[in-house]
Amino acid sequence: MSRLKTLSDEYQTLRSRLEQGGGAERIKRQHDQGKLTARERVAGLLDQDGPWVEIGLLVAWDQYDGQAPAAGVVTGLGRVGGRPVVVVANDATVKAGSWWPETIRKILRAQEIAMRQRIPIIYLVDSAGVNLPYQGGVFPGQYGAARIFYYNSIMRRYLKVPQIAAVMGPCIAGGAYLPALSDVIFMVEGTSFMGLGGPNLVKGATGQVVDAETLGGATTHTAVSAVAHYRAKDDKDCLARIREYVSRLPHAPPSRRTYPAPKRDTKALYELIPVDHRMSYDVRALLECLLDAGRLDEFQPDVAPEMICGHGAIEGRQVAVIANSRGVIKGKKKNEAPRIGGIIYTESAEKVAYFIENADRERVSLLFIQDVSGFMVGTEAEHTGIIRAGARFVEAMATATVPKLVLTVNHASGAGYYAMAGQGFDPDFIVSWPTGRMGVMEGESAIQAVYGADAAKPDNAAAVDAMRADYEHQLDAKFAGARGFVDAILTPDETRDTLAFLLEVSTEFTGPHLGAFALPGLS
Repeated sequence: MSRLKTLSDEYQTLRSRLEQGGGAERIKRQHDQGKLTARERVAGLLDQDGPWVEIGLLVAWDQYDGQAPAAGVVTGLGRVGGRPVVVVANDATVKAGSWWPETIRKILRAQEIAMRQRIPIIYLVDSAGVNLPYQGGVFPGQYGAARIFYYNSIMRRYLKVPQIAAVMGPCIAGGAYLPALSDVIFMVEGTSFMGLGGPNLVKGATGQVVDAETLGGATTHTAVSAVAHYRAKDDKDCLARIREYVSRLPHAPPSRRTYPAPKRDTKALYELIPVDHRMSYDVRALLECLLDAGRLDEFQPDVAPEMICGHGAIEGRQVAVIANSRGVIKGKKKNEAPRIGGIIYTESAEKVAYFIENADRERVSLLFIQDVSGFMVGTEAEHTGIIRAGARFVEAMATATVPKLVLTVNHASGAGYYAMAGQGFDPDFIVSWPTGRMGVMEGESAIQAVYGADAAKPDNAAAVDAMRADYEHQLDAKFAGARGFVDAILTPDETRDTLAFLLEVSTEFTGPHLGAFALPGLS
């Protein structure tokens, strides 16, 4: 079995486990309360048989002794009435939907997607509030919980991004500002509560004795306080009414597209990536599995062939593709040293920078296929100006205002990872195959950098082995997913469809795609 197939199967098993949230017993408890689970709510909200791209499923999976699957919140992209939307749904089967530090990061990432793409965001709230033992990572700081409400406000006042909140369970303390700063609030009879303090806190603070329904239930907030706007009889009714509300929002229906199938079946991808991640493969074969008709109109194919640039389409949407070509590439001149694929040379950096600038002028989305080991080093590289050429590459990528999508298929190392639209440069979406390996360098290179010739000494054997094992752990794509360094891990089978939907989403907004969001001109 291929390495990619083995790792994909392992990931599928982990994904299935994480999708169970807090487990069967807590799911039953949710049902016994007359409530759907977070994932059942998402399924009931979105168009049947439509796309669903979950963002951050793996976040925190290897932390907190496994007690925080998906960090207690389901975030992702789908369609409601044919239009793309972002969904944030608290998973009450995980510590009553309370907020871990990573929960905040996931909610902020979901809000940033909505802001950048100018698409509606729907909050399905069912949370007991801050997970108090971890409040130090939730409450304070520039990117603490307050940032959620800052983004709420920016969306309302300046970006005009529709925000729909449904309180479908508890919504307590500061968390109540999330629906309050949304455009409309739905509440569910008998199961929802919204208040700055629950009955126990109210009794301790004021001496008042009051039940939850009277204090902050659906009837109270839709008929007495007027904080909420719509009252639903149960979860299903609530989701149906949200769908109806979204359908009323102005939106041009997507045009029907016809496009040819890829040249190769995506299942061929499983055999493409070699067992040894250091070995070469044909990246053009990969593109033949992703692009319409497998066609790439290559840009300067005879210049710096270690970097492939060209134009293609995915389900009828044009993309400017930049891909690292693995393998050994013969020199063009006699006695010229061969080039190593996956390494960025001065000539290739110049080529890609020019290609990116053209794509930006032409308003064509960029797709980076990452399998990069870094920039070339050594006397020749330095003398040909690799630093300046690399800076031009990075600047062209960083300042491009068109959508940027990233697929990591193997290595994502060194400054090459940065140049190929690494996460720090705010690509619209960054996804990885299970074979992705993100790090400063490979473990063997790190061992040589630290120990040099002493790596082979018996006295260093234990330390070298430990360092090698640590690097392998941190280079695992699941490690990156757990820390939110990638939005999602994809299997090869779902890659083309997912990229097509992400391209659709990222072209909803035709303005500049810079940073987490771009404010309209303010006078």
